[in-house]
Amino acid sequence: MPPKKRSSGTPPKKELKGNTKSGSPDSSENAVLSPERHKDKDSEFVSLSEELQATNPICDHAWRIWEREIRSMDKANMPYSNRHQWGACLFIAGMELEGISLTFTQFLKVVGLSVKQFISLVRKMDVNVDTISPKVNTALKRLENKYDVTLALYQRFVKTCEKISAEPDKAKRTELWESSWTMFLLAKGTFLQMEDDLVIAFQLLLCVLEFFTKRFTPSLLQSPYKSAVSSSTLSPPTRTSRRNQGKAKPRPPEMDVQLLETLCKESDCSLDEVKNVYQTTFRAFLDSVGLSGVQGLPPLETLSKQYEELYHKNKDLDARLFLVDDETLSPNKIEVSKVEMTPRKILYGDDVAIPVPQTPIRAAMNSIQQLRVDLTSASDQPSSNLLVYYKNCTVDPTEEIRKRVEELGQVFIKRFAQAVGQHCEGLGRKRFNLGAQLYYKVMESMLKLEEKRLSVQNFSKLLNNAAFHTSLLACALEVVMATYVGNSLKSGGFGRSSGASDSVETDLCFPWILNVFQLPAFHFYKVIESFIKAEPTLKHDMMKHLEQCEHVIMESLAWKANSPLYDLLKQSREEGPGEQAEPPSTLNQPLHHNHTAADLYLSPVRPSRQPPATEAEPPTPGSKALRSNSLSLFYKKLYRMAYLRLKTLFSHLLTSHPELEPIIWTLLQHTLQNEYELMRDRHLDQLIMSAMYAICKVKNVDLRFKTIVTAYKEMPNTNQETFKRVLIREGQYDSIIVFYNLVFMQKLKTNILQYSSPRPPPLSPIPRIPCSPYKNSPLRVPGSNNVYVSPLKSSRMSPVVMTPRSRILISIGESFGQSADKFQKINEMVSSTDWTLKRSLAGGSAPKPLKRLRFDMDGQDEADGSKSSGESTLIQKLAEMSSTRSRMQEQKLKEESIKEHPGP
Repeated sequence: MPPKKRSSGTPPKKELKGNTKSGSPDSSENAVLSPERHKDKDSEFVSLSEELQATNPICDHAWRIWEREIRSMDKANMPYSNRHQWGACLFIAGMELEGISLTFTQFLKVVGLSVKQFISLVRKMDVNVDTISPKVNTALKRLENKYDVTLALYQRFVKTCEKISAEPDKAKRTELWESSWTMFLLAKGTFLQMEDDLVIAFQLLLCVLEFFTKRFTPSLLQSPYKSAVSSSTLSPPTRTSRRNQGKAKPRPPEMDVQLLETLCKESDCSLDEVKNVYQTTFRAFLDSVGLSGVQGLPPLETLSKQYEELYHKNKDLDARLFLVDDETLSPNKIEVSKVEMTPRKILYGDDVAIPVPQTPIRAAMNSIQQLRVDLTSASDQPSSNLLVYYKNCTVDPTEEIRKRVEELGQVFIKRFAQAVGQHCEGLGRKRFNLGAQLYYKVMESMLKLEEKRLSVQNFSKLLNNAAFHTSLLACALEVVMATYVGNSLKSGGFGRSSGASDSVETDLCFPWILNVFQLPAFHFYKVIESFIKAEPTLKHDMMKHLEQCEHVIMESLAWKANSPLYDLLKQSREEGPGEQAEPPSTLNQPLHHNHTAADLYLSPVRPSRQPPATEAEPPTPGSKALRSNSLSLFYKKLYRMAYLRLKTLFSHLLTSHPELEPIIWTLLQHTLQNEYELMRDRHLDQLIMSAMYAICKVKNVDLRFKTIVTAYKEMPNTNQETFKRVLIREGQYDSIIVFYNLVFMQKLKTNILQYSSPRPPPLSPIPRIPCSPYKNSPLRVPGSNNVYVSPLKSSRMSPVVMTPRSRILISIGESFGQSADKFQKINEMVSSTDWTLKRSLAGGSAPKPLKRLRFDMDGQDEADGSKSSGESTLIQKLAEMSSTRSRMQEQKLKEESIKEHPGP
């Protein structure tokens, strides 16, 4: 068991030696807090600011956050004291101003909260669009990820150490545990840039345990480790003094392969990969700290001092405190139960298995092991069957494929090492080889399916298509990477946060692989469905991951500024007003298609109604281009995904107004079809929220952006940057509210107002929503013939979450209503002479700058400056203009009718 718990109270003042350098240019003013400058604030708040070594600007900013947004929060939803909330305000201000001098652990000790409690508090305080900036949110997410990974590693460390040694001397056992855990933290922090990579960190932990185990007293080792330690292993129970350490002759550390194999076997970990980590990363670490060839145990004081320097440099968590069960690192009870649960499966009958939750490490090891089993018979070179397909091509692609795989492999390994650690090229090569095995395996399966479908063997056009091969290899590598780093997507979903300034990308989650290969997301989307159909060994969670990748592409990544999607849309529009990416009339038809990767990559032709006998051919010069298969299928899926998201959000906000759903959908569908430029470098959900707000506004239904955003945050797979950081114009970002005012409403105001007229536009058909092609069948209940169980859907978005009462507790408008500088900034932006918008009215009048948006300081709606009840002046004026224009058009039609059909 770990050592007894030590005091975890506020550390002595001498420990709080942070860097007092502030991000503000006036460092002399900011070095020390001046209490006399803050007499307008609560004295206890000022005292806490001094304890946290806050500067004057941080103290001022934190108090503004407290006064403007936090103080008036419903206490029932905020079970934290004022001191806790003030600490969170100071943290937010300090992160934004880059002036925090204490480490995160020191900060927590002063405030008196654990990591989980503090993160929960900050997120509860995120009540408005701009309370928590993307920069602060990114920092919190990084700290939380590091904590979760380190907790999982520590729990496994404790279990493994208890199995390795039965040291009766409690003091000695405590020192051994402290030395080995501290060495691991030092190695991880020094040589792994991506410290939250659970698998590589665990492999490094096994190397550290090998280093210490072979130095334990042999008689105290337990089975199977006792028999695993070879007779040649260095195992004196002595500790190297600093004096003798300097005199020791350096030599390469000897790796006990048998012991390492036992450690790997007990953990279901790949020996080959752990040996690679040992020979590269771990040996380099031992060299760097002067422990190569040293026979004794390293001095704890030396290791601890080196880690102390690293910890203060990073200003994050002091993970040594796991050893003393420190309160700042205390996990939630639910998380403890998950970590400590023994993984097993309860079997019922022959075909039903109900999995019990596993530890994060066990789950990762099982997934990796299963992937390796699935690829046992595969090779990282083309098989004889593939070579036959190559030879049957009009243009033999063999050499081009080989060169491409080799070049992309070099790029992948280099970028992997940059992201993970400078000595991890070998691991990158092993992961790429696994990806290459899967690439060739799936390629062969795809060609067999195409041969069966088309009755041809010449696939020259497909196999000489570079986009197809790069996408297929990227998809195979994404499966491998997701297996190792977990089935997760990059935070933010559609780009790096504004707070991220690292020059090297250290997040291997999707879409990292697209960035590495410089592959447009629209090309990658084309291969996903065919990949899944061609690889029957893919597990359900991996199919779901690839489906989620497809969703991320459709919602944002495919709409990046340089995406090939725009070329297809432009071509579709140039073919005439009757040509559309996908006609709305098809929305209420089932989503059935037989397109394969070959069809999509050889677009833009649409195959004839007759079954094709050869590969799809491109249009001949001079002939009318047919609609793109890839564009058509993309829009079919986009429409259905957009409607599902709209319906989900609608069901928790507007159930009392069911008549609005088809109207909002019609506006959204019109926008995606005719105003798709609004999606450029933006996110689908931004248009959904704006369309919902616009229709409610024109229909005089009281729905504030605050309420929309609150509900949106509770939906699965959403990110706060979606509504906090929206592109306004090139290089300029702001909240969803500013986007609605300055971009969305201005572009679509004529169309929006039509829905308040006596003759609104016809409604778009409601899409037919198919079952996901990636879902597995439900499980049969044991002991029954006709009862099946499907996965339980998340209840976080239950309609009871957003009641009418809870909707009015907080208003986004409050943060805008009391921030005059924010209004001034927006007004200057609107009235600037270089900001022009196209006008959709007839007559070709020159574009004019927008008028100032008028914001009342109290009680006004956050988007257009109107009171929360009734229509805005702007909307009313536009409605009057529209009505006048309609009357004029009707009069003109009457006059023309009279001319054509004169009376008797």
